[in-house]
Amino acid sequence: MIRPPPAGRRVRAGVAAARPSAPPAAPVPALLTALRTLATALRRSLGTALGRTLGTALRRTLGAALRAAMATATVVVLAPSPAQAQGAQSGATSGFPNKPVRVIIPYPPGGSGELFARPIAKRLTDVWGQNVLLDFRSGAGGTIASELLVQAAPDGYTLLVVLAAHAINPSLYPKLAYDTIKDFAPVTMAATLPLILETHPDVPAKTVAELIDYARKNPKALNFASAGNGNTSHLTGELFKTAAKVQMQHVPYKGSGPAIVALVGGEVQLMFDSLSSSLAQIQAGKLRPLAVASAKRSPVLPEIPTIAESGLPGFVVEPWYGFLAPAATPKALVAKISKDINDALSHPETRAALEKLGYEVKGTTPEGFDAHIRSELKRWTTVVKESGAKID
Repeated sequence: MIRPPPAGRRVRAGVAAARPSAPPAAPVPALLTALRTLATALRRSLGTALGRTLGTALRRTLGAALRAAMATATVVVLAPSPAQAQGAQSGATSGFPNKPVRVIIPYPPGGSGELFARPIAKRLTDVWGQNVLLDFRSGAGGTIASELLVQAAPDGYTLLVVLAAHAINPSLYPKLAYDTIKDFAPVTMAATLPLILETHPDVPAKTVAELIDYARKNPKALNFASAGNGNTSHLTGELFKTAAKVQMQHVPYKGSGPAIVALVGGEVQLMFDSLSSSLAQIQAGKLRPLAVASAKRSPVLPEIPTIAESGLPGFVVEPWYGFLAPAATPKALVAKISKDINDALSHPETRAALEKLGYEVKGTTPEGFDAHIRSELKRWTTVVKESGAKID
């Protein structure tokens, strides 16, 4: 077995480059200092109450005028004309990228996040002529990775892969260190991927109906794994419990990779997992697929029914995968990165690699992805409330 690198370690695809230097500091108002010196000298030379009064008045009056003039000048400098603003936007994309780009993955290596990002990163490396580094920062349902992006420079050189959990977390974590809408710039929703309900082979159920029947007769027999608290695999399990009227104990892991290992080893009995990260174990006969949670069957496993057609009509959960940038990233740069990623998705080699694992390639505009995130926020807020799901 090939062991993936540990969480927090960057997977390197090439040579790093230096960051550009920070802009120079603002000039010191030396003229204001000189004015204060002049007023003090006047007050001392006159040596009278009148002199002190005139000196103080001179300093205050001229000082206020000077500050106003400086403030006006600053406003002029900081408020560029439309032509200047357009030029700045164009300049943001000029020569980009001229050094490696970091893509933060919110889950450990071996999961669907890495399997999704790696073919895209490979293509972007070829197109950009700069390496794309996968940086695994797992924990807290992906919120650690999100905080890391918020703190990054808005220059396009740090991106974040997000899954549907990004829209779920606000309902589960009441004190997030960021705003899910305001602190991010959506780039593109790149793909969707079916969740598959799978069991350990020892579980005496080969269909969804048989699983429900077994769970009702053995209310303490089933433990279901997830890729972490608040993850889509967790919430889907909670939805299944409610819809099927069964009891199952949730066991969270730090990513789908460790969860699959636990399921194969018999530590837990079932899991709702992304098809891409479970496919090899299913094909090897180590896991038994019962149904997919998507609205339609997957072309990769066409013989496996949907949950909706297996006795729970209306049960549909379809995880999605996309890219975000820091909120202040110039719009022109976001548009360029979005186009480049969507072009990579359209490349035959990249598309084939993703579809082979069960991903359905999308590729939206930044505006389209923003609308989708807002819609998902509303949807998952309702789902979490109705399911009663909580962070364990």
